[in-house]
Amino acid sequence: MPSIEPPADLTGLSLAEIARLAEERRLPPVEKWNPTHCGDSEMRIARDGTWYHQGSPIGRPAMVRLFSTILRREADGGHVLVTPVEKLDIAVDDAPFLAVEVKVEGDALAFRLNTGDIVVAGPDHPLRFAETVDGPHLYLHVRGGLEALVARSVWYELADLALDHEPPGLWSRDTFFPIEEAA
Repeated sequence: MPSIEPPADLTGLSLAEIARLAEERRLPPVEKWNPTHCGDSEMRIARDGTWYHQGSPIGRPAMVRLFSTILRREADGGHVLVTPVEKLDIAVDDAPFLAVEVKVEGDALAFRLNTGDIVVAGPDHPLRFAETVDGPHLYLHVRGGLEALVARSVWYELADLALDHEPPGLWSRDTFFPIEEAA
């Protein structure tokens, strides 16, 4: 698997360049791997997107990116790190990814995640609004049931766009995502 260095930010990229970068990122086929459960990884992903091992932050972004490629959401809602030969639990406080930047171009919302992944919201990557005790949160489907919490600063940036529509919501790739209260 070639190493693709994530862009520093999306500002200078066109939507076509963003889409190309997203397609070039090849991920391991974790959904096809079914090894025996081996225990706990002693890892945790905090709500702010920080990855921890045995209580200490993982300081190397390349290690976080590597671990993020073998992250999988299980049918029971739990998260695991999986390889062809082992499967280890990992604690996730909220969502395993954090959307730290958005680029709006035409009818598309492209997000850069804290891991360097680029995801364009649309039918395959829907946005979901949730009302929580500390206010509304916006989530982006990344892959295989894994979501990114949209960082508060990015959510504020998108709120103006959402309020321009009646009912309030966001458009991306010909798909409308209404702001709805969680049931």
